[in-house]
Parts: sequence; structure tokens; C-alpha cells
Amino acid sequence: MEQALSTPPIWLRVLQFPLTRLIVLGGIVFYMMAWTEGKIIAFKDSPLTGVAIAVAMAVAIMVFYAAWGKVIERREVTELSLPGAGREFAIGALVGTALYTACVLLLMVLGMYKIEGLNPLSIMIPGIAMAVKSAVFEELVFRGILFGSVEAMAGSWIAIIISSLVFGFIHLLNPSATIGGAVYICIEAGLLFSAAYMVTRRLWMAMGLHMLWNYVQSGVFSGIVSGGVMMPGLFKTQVEGPDFVTGGSFGMEESLGALIFCTGAGIVMLLIAMRRGHMLPPPWKRKG
Repeated sequence: MEQALSTPPIWLRVLQFPLTRLIVLGGIVFYMMAWTEGKIIAFKDSPLTGVAIAVAMAVAIMVFYAAWGKVIERREVTELSLPGAGREFAIGALVGTALYTACVLLLMVLGMYKIEGLNPLSIMIPGIAMAVKSAVFEELVFRGILFGSVEAMAGSWIAIIISSLVFGFIHLLNPSATIGGAVYICIEAGLLFSAAYMVTRRLWMAMGLHMLWNYVQSGVFSGIVSGGVMMPGLFKTQVEGPDFVTGGSFGMEESLGALIFCTGAGIVMLLIAMRRGHMLPPPWKRKG
């Protein structure tokens, strides 16, 4: 009798199932991401308002995600736990900044990248909103929900592959998207962000890495972010060279440097996660 009373109702068990979680929770967060992006674009002439909207919606969607985990899934939402979050976010931000800067320095050494001047500091504001929106919402969707749901059904290795493929090819929706760029993102960014999550089993490092890569790319170096619309940043730059080296119209993500540096960093993080025992086997190999 006691066991029967503790059994969740059927509707709750349906919502707790990983595939249902992926469809329902993933759909809600993805819709709110699109809504937030639309509002940021609508307030492009008032960038501080856009930043305020992005930050407010980022906080709201994380609260919603945590509430879903507590109320629907009845679990501790450890991937968004706050102790140590600032340190992990800062580490990710530092890695993201270093990786993009390394790609730029490589092109400079090759004579393909020149900084020709500076824009006003105020021009760096609009990029903050898009960087916040992309990092928070995309990490919740692709690592928190997609990776987490697939991992529960099939283990960490399958989750890395599936989430990386979806994350890469969703960028084909961007205006200047290319198949090559999508493939590069599957390899370099899909692995990198998945590994950043698995190192700590929390999302803060992946969010910091994602946010600062995007912001440094657009707000500092005036680069195109993953085939999106180019926005001017702090530096006036001139990039000339073969597309497979510079990234061409897709942006630095399709460059040789990004493929080498980001994939290398992802492999290192993945090895750390494996040493920490953070890889989850598929259900049929789990004890208990």
C-alpha cells in the first residue's frame, strides 16, 4: 500500500521519460530562445535594452529549467547548482577567449589577418546580448536537455555524437551557413562543449566558454559568428586568405585553426572527464 502511494501518476512518469523530456522541455526552451532572439533584434537600436532582455530571459529560463527538474523530474538539478559556479564560468570564459585569440594570432602569423583600427567602445555593447542568449539557451538545449536525455537512454558516447551532430547542423539555419561550417562545428564545438560539461557535470564552464568565444568573435574582433550576420566590434579587421584557413563567410568556426585548437581542447577535457569517471555507460551496462 505504501509503495503504491509513492508511485508517481502516469502523466508524471510520461513527462519524466527522457524522450518526452527532450520533446517537451526542449521544445519550450528552444521556443523561448527564438522569442528572446526576436526581441533582441527588435531592440537593435537600443542595445542596452537588448542586453537587459537577454540577461533577464537567461535567468528566467534557468529558473524554469531548474523548476522542471525539481517538480517534474523530482531530482536535484546539479548541472545548475550555484556553489563554484562563478569559478567554473570564469574558467570557461578564459578558455573561450584564449581559443579564439589563438585562432586570430595564427592567421596574423600567416599574414592573413590585419587589425586596421578601432571602433568606439560603445559598439561592443550589442554583441553582449547575442552572446548571453546563445550561451545560456543553447547550452540548456543542447547539453542540458539533448545531451542529458540521450545519455540517459544510450550513454555518454552516443550523447556526444548525437548532440554534436544536431548542434552542428542546426547552424545551417543561419544566413551564411555552409555544409563545411556545420561539419566543423559538429567536430570542434560539439566535442568541446560536451567535454566542458562532462568535466564538472555542470553547465557553467560550457556556458562561459560558449559566451566568450561568441563575444570575443563579434564584439572584439568583428567576426561573423557561425554563418550569422556580421556585426562590427572593437577592432576594424581585414581578413584575406583561403576559406579553409580563414573560415570565409561562415566565420572562424570553419577555419583550420579552430578545427585544430578547439578539437584539441575538447579532447583534453574529454580525457579529464574520463579520468574523473564522469562517462556514463549505456543503461544495459549500468550496475543496479
